[in-house]
Amino acid sequence: MKLSIFTITAFFTLIMGIQAQERESDSTQGKKVILDEVFVSAIRVTKESPVTFSNLTKEDIKSRNLGQDIPVLMNFLPSVVTTSDAGAGVGYTGIRVRGSDATRVNVTINGVPYNDAESQGTFWVNMPDFASSTESLQLQRGVGTSTNGAGAFGASLNVLTDGFSQDAYGQISTSLGSFNTLRNNLKFSTGLLSNQVEISGRLSKINSDGYVDRARSDLDSYFLQGAYKDDNTLIKALLFGGHEITYQAWYGIDSQTLKDDRTFNPSGIYTDENGNAQFYDNEVDDYKQDHAQLLWNEQVSEYWSTNIALHYTRGRGFFEQYKEDDDFDTYGFEPINVDGEVVNTTDVIRRRWLANDFYGAVFSANYKKEQLSLIIGGGLNKYEGDHFGEIIWARYASNSNYQDLYYDDNSTKIDFNLYAKANYQLNEQWSLYGDLQYRTVRYKANGEDTGKVDDTFNFFNPKAGVTYDLNANNNFYFSYAVANREPNRNDYEGGNPKPERLNDFELGWRYVSPDVQVNTNVYYMNYKDQLVLTGGLNDVGAPLRANVGDSYRLGLEIDANIKLNDKFNIRPNVAISDNRNIDYFINRDGALQDLGNTTIAFSPSLIAGNILSYTPFHALNLSLFSKYVGEQYLSNTDTEASKLEAYFTTDFNITYEIKMNRILKSIVFSGLVNNILNEKYVSNGYTYLDDFSTPGSSFEVQGYYPQAGTNFLLGATVNF
Repeated sequence: MKLSIFTITAFFTLIMGIQAQERESDSTQGKKVILDEVFVSAIRVTKESPVTFSNLTKEDIKSRNLGQDIPVLMNFLPSVVTTSDAGAGVGYTGIRVRGSDATRVNVTINGVPYNDAESQGTFWVNMPDFASSTESLQLQRGVGTSTNGAGAFGASLNVLTDGFSQDAYGQISTSLGSFNTLRNNLKFSTGLLSNQVEISGRLSKINSDGYVDRARSDLDSYFLQGAYKDDNTLIKALLFGGHEITYQAWYGIDSQTLKDDRTFNPSGIYTDENGNAQFYDNEVDDYKQDHAQLLWNEQVSEYWSTNIALHYTRGRGFFEQYKEDDDFDTYGFEPINVDGEVVNTTDVIRRRWLANDFYGAVFSANYKKEQLSLIIGGGLNKYEGDHFGEIIWARYASNSNYQDLYYDDNSTKIDFNLYAKANYQLNEQWSLYGDLQYRTVRYKANGEDTGKVDDTFNFFNPKAGVTYDLNANNNFYFSYAVANREPNRNDYEGGNPKPERLNDFELGWRYVSPDVQVNTNVYYMNYKDQLVLTGGLNDVGAPLRANVGDSYRLGLEIDANIKLNDKFNIRPNVAISDNRNIDYFINRDGALQDLGNTTIAFSPSLIAGNILSYTPFHALNLSLFSKYVGEQYLSNTDTEASKLEAYFTTDFNITYEIKMNRILKSIVFSGLVNNILNEKYVSNGYTYLDDFSTPGSSFEVQGYYPQAGTNFLLGATVNF
C-alpha cells in the first residue's frame, strides 16, 4: 500500500512538475504583503531571477499551525527533511535541505540574521509559536542570492513577520492533542489609527510531554509590533522572543533499545545508593531569548528606496545535568580523604551557561528604472558570548567555594559584508543577473573545546545568471554562484578546520498558468573542503563535522501545484540526488585508508512529498500530506550498520470555518492527524567511529531518534 501511494505520487510529480513558486493571493493579502515585503526585497527573489526557490504564506500553513515548529511546517517543501528530538514536533526540531543541516541554512527574519553566530545553528525552540507571527517565508535552495549572516551552503530561509492590518482584530487560538500537548495564543491589532499607525501583538503558551519519555516542553513567547506608514515611509519597531524549558532528549537510544523500548530517554539517569536506576527530574535546557528590531523603509524618489534595520538580540540560559561519579579534575578539585580513603570522584549537579549579545545593522538601497533593477546593501554585526559552568550541588565539594566557576570562556565574532546585485532586462525575453558580495569575519574564542582561536576570513562570493522568458507561461534560467563559509565553534574541537568553498550550478524551467504551476531544476553543487557531518555528537549534543576535501551534490528537483477542478488540488514534489565524498579517507589500523567515493552522511538520494486537497465547499477543506524519505547514512563510510532505513508518512488535516455576523467574525476548527499509518520510523541519529584498531570493527556507539506513531492535534480559532 505504501509503495503504491508513493508510486502514484511520484508519477503525478514527474508528469506534472513542482509547487508554485509564486502564488496569487486575495487582494487584501496582496496589498499587505507588497507593502511589507520592502523589508526583505533585498534578499528575496521572484521568478524573474535565476534562483531556485519556494514560497510559503500564512495561508499555506494556517490549517496545520497548531503549535509545531516552523521546520515541521516546512516538511513538505522540495528536498526538505525534518526531525524532532522529542518525536512530535514540539521542542527541539531540526531541518536539512539537500542533505545540508541547519547550520548550513542561512536564516534571516525581516532581513536580520537569526543563525547563532558561533554554532551557526537555528534554534526555533527559543521562539515558540513563531509561525503565528509569520506573514510569509521563502526557501532558496542552493547558494541563492546574497544575504546577511553566515553563508548559505544548503539553502537560505527568509522569514517576513506579520504585516500590518488595515482593520482592528482580535484572535484567540487553542489547540490540544497527543502527549498532553496544549497550545494557547492571543493575537490583536488596533488596525490603522489615523490611517498611519498600528499596534499589534501576540502571546503564546505551549506545553507538551513529548513522545519520548520525559521529553517535556514548557514554552512561552511574545510578539509586539508598532508600525507607522505614510506615502513614502514605512517604519516598524518589533519586540519578540521566548523562554523555553525542555527536558533534554538529545542523547538518542541504541538499536536494541529502539526495538525494545523506543520511547526510552537515557537523559538524567543515575544509580541511587541501593543500586536502583533513577532519573534526575530537572535535567533541563532553560534558555531565554529576546529580539528588538527597528525597520525603516523610505521611498526617496521615483526610482530609489532605502532600507535600514537596527537589531539587538539578548540570549541567556543553561542546561542542567546530574553527573554521576565525575572526576575531580573536571572541576579543579583536589583529592580528599574520606574515612581513610582517597576520594577523587563525586556526584554533582552542574549548570553550563551561555549568555550572549548580538547586535548590528543591515541596510540596502534599491534602484529600479525601466530595464534595470539594482540593489546595493550589506551589514555589520557583532556577537559577544560568555560560556561558563557552575556546580549547584556536589556530594564531595573538596576545595570549592560558593559561586566558583569551573570554566569561564568568552568569544567574539564580527561579521561585515557588502554586496551589489543587478537584474538587467535585455529585451522582452532575455535578462541578465549579477551579484557580487564581499564578506569578512573575525572570530576570537578561548574555550576548552575551541582552544585559542583568533581567525580572520575574507570571502568574495560572485554570482551570475541568465533568465529567458519563452512566453507568458514558460521561463528558463541558469545560474552559477560561489559561496565561502567559515568553520563554526564546534568545528574547532577537531583541530584546525579550513573554511569551505562551494560552486553551485542551477538550471531550471518554470511553467505558470491559472491551473498549473510547475518548476523543474537540475543542480550541481561542487564543494572544496566541505565540512560534512561525521555522525558524531559533542558533549552538548551538537553534531560534529570535519573537512573532507572534494565532494559534490548532483540532483533533480520537481514540484507542482495543479488545480484538478474546483474541488481538488494536488501539490507533488520529488528530489532525486547523488551526494558524494570523493576519495574519502579514514584512519584504520594506524594508517589512512581510501574508501573511494562514499555517500555524504544524512543525504538521502530520494525525497518526495505530496499534498492532496479537497474543498467540497468554501468553509471545509480536507488535505492528505504524504512524505517519503529514502535511506540515508549516519556516517560517510557507506556501512550497513550506519544506515537509516527509508520511511513513508501520511498526515490528515481538516479545517472548517463558521462565519459569524456580529461581535465574532468567525470560528475556525482544525484537526491534524500525524502519521496516520502509524509508521515506526527514525528520522535522525548519530554514530561514533572507533579507532579501527581491531580488524573488522566499525562502530562503538550509535544513537537513534524515534519519531511518534499516530498522534493528533485539534484546534479552534475565534476571530473577532
